[in-house]
Amino acid sequence: MTTASPARHTRRRGFAAWGWGLLGVLALVALWEGYKLLAPEDGVLVGETRVLPRTTDLAMPHVWDMLIRLAEPVTRADGSPPLWVAVALAAVTTLGIAAAGWALAVVVGLGLALLMQRWRLVEWGLLPWIVLSQTVPLIAFAPIVRSWGSRIEIGAFEWQDWMSVAVIASYLAFFPIAVGALKGLQSPDRIHTELLRTYAAGYWPTLVKLRLPAAVPYLLPAMRLGAAAAVIGAVVAEVSTGLQGGIGRLLIQFAGQASGDPAKPWGPIFGAIVLGLVAAGSVALLGAGLKDYRRGEADR
Repeated sequence: MTTASPARHTRRRGFAAWGWGLLGVLALVALWEGYKLLAPEDGVLVGETRVLPRTTDLAMPHVWDMLIRLAEPVTRADGSPPLWVAVALAAVTTLGIAAAGWALAVVVGLGLALLMQRWRLVEWGLLPWIVLSQTVPLIAFAPIVRSWGSRIEIGAFEWQDWMSVAVIASYLAFFPIAVGALKGLQSPDRIHTELLRTYAAGYWPTLVKLRLPAAVPYLLPAMRLGAAAAVIGAVVAEVSTGLQGGIGRLLIQFAGQASGDPAKPWGPIFGAIVLGLVAAGSVALLGAGLKDYRRGEADR
């Protein structure tokens, strides 16, 4: 009796993941169109309270209308590019800012995790504040960061507005990275740490040879989650700070035109969704070089 090779098993799991993802999208489309077909135009009301949205074309355009609108020009002006081109350009801008925020979040999150793993007292004192930091509303926090950043000027260096957005994105992204890295650094069994201690291995050899490799199955999912969070933070910060050129500003701009063109605001919404998938998928490519350390990632 023959067994499937590891490579074939990996490909099979990959196809299954794509299949379930496609099935989820189709189910969402069916749910959207089914509700629009069957529910009343004024939505579902409980007393005087609307618990489910209206089903008019203004509130819920058909899925095919949204897709057709992506191929049409942004405006009626001559030479106006298709909507999908404008969304793609804005998404690239936001992706670059989110990538900078994610990189900063990785540095900060890993640094905090190393400190908390090294000294238990630091973990006791710092971890509750890290959790508490995520309760601060970004909409209120973003203008403050921009105001502080605009006052930074060191020699020829001048703070740019996109840097404020990157800092806000990192603020939202560092939390899962710090918590995931801490859990990974603390994951080695006691027998393994004691074995290295019998070999007179100090902190740094133990960290490099044991703790960091053991942290990979925890760190990669945390970094993927942090990448998606960085995109969310960047979009929200663009809206709050008024930064031009990004997909967050495009959302606000097109939302103001929804009464006359209800399918148009869904273009940047789709762009933001794809942007989050691209950001998380990019981290998966990073994990391809660490495949020897990823055992048990799916179970953890």
